[in-house]
Amino acid sequence: MIYLDNSATTKPYNEALDAFRTASEKFFANPSSLHRKGGEAERLLRQARSSIAELLHVKINEVIFTSGGTESNNLAIKGTAFQYLNQGKHLITSCIEHASTLEAFRQLELLGFSVTYLSVDQDGKISLDELKKALTPDTILVSIMHVNNELGSIQPIKEIGHLIKQKSRALFHIDDVQGIGKVPLDFNHVQADLVSYSAHKFHGLKGNGLLIKREKITLLPLLSGGGQEREIRSGTENGPGIVAMAKALRLYLNRAKTQKRMLETLRTHVFAELSIIEGIELNSSMSGAPHIVNFSVPGIKPEVLIHALEEKEIYVSTRSACSSKTAEISHVLAAIGLTTIRAKSAIRISLSFETTKEQIDIFLNELQTEVPKLKQVMR
Repeated sequence: MIYLDNSATTKPYNEALDAFRTASEKFFANPSSLHRKGGEAERLLRQARSSIAELLHVKINEVIFTSGGTESNNLAIKGTAFQYLNQGKHLITSCIEHASTLEAFRQLELLGFSVTYLSVDQDGKISLDELKKALTPDTILVSIMHVNNELGSIQPIKEIGHLIKQKSRALFHIDDVQGIGKVPLDFNHVQADLVSYSAHKFHGLKGNGLLIKREKITLLPLLSGGGQEREIRSGTENGPGIVAMAKALRLYLNRAKTQKRMLETLRTHVFAELSIIEGIELNSSMSGAPHIVNFSVPGIKPEVLIHALEEKEIYVSTRSACSSKTAEISHVLAAIGLTTIRAKSAIRISLSFETTKEQIDIFLNELQTEVPKLKQVMR
């Protein structure tokens, strides 16, 4: 099997699965319980939090456990909006954010907040000048995705953070779900207040995520209950999943240190080979993230090509998995100015540190075989 849909989800590490099983069997008690078994589960949770804080170079009390990237984004965005609405009701984001971000902002608009959606250029990058003009005394939050999940475009996060802090009092939220490990982001150097992560993007388990929150920041909780996670995210913690997430994150970041260059080499190879296949048009930029390549094959429905490759045990995707079953064209590809025909025929491949050159060459050979065949059939 050649799996090239890692931006949708990654395969869990065996070590993470083992950690989940062990924690589920031996530390199954509720960490809020007062008895000894509850204390053991609480200590394990504390160890996982400490490990994650160390790996991400943040303070232990800045790590908030969530159910994934969607909840982290919603908590950051809505929690900020509701907490600071007396200071202003203007919010800023980009037009190519993940659905969990865009839908959160659309809901806030219905509740009377004003939202500015920044445009992007043909490479999917926002304009710092446009951001500067959008900032007002009423702006309380700017939320920007670090690495776009469809194109791989990288936003100038450091410059964005500097501009926000220089020109406003707004909080800065970064959706770093796609960037972690593959595109460096030092939480302490980009002047971020909130950063979202999702375990299943770095070989942990689905249903677990993180929100890194500066300790000085206050958020209005979206979930009311027992006051877990420093009263920011109530609900019994998914201890085994959190332990597995901590294990996966350590393994993943260790591999990133030695294999990131390999990933960049693979992506360069993919770009070079795709550019010479007749009928293929590249949508991603070479300045983008090392693991995401988006291209179009006008004249071929993407689902047809996906299923043709699937017959060869090669798995690719069309767009964000959260939106892949909708008939509408990708809002990301529309935003960078692609024609409807080109946007509707887009394919995304996304690599991992486990992807090999041999796998990529098999994919490229099969693609070169299938595209002419399918074009002939669909004439």
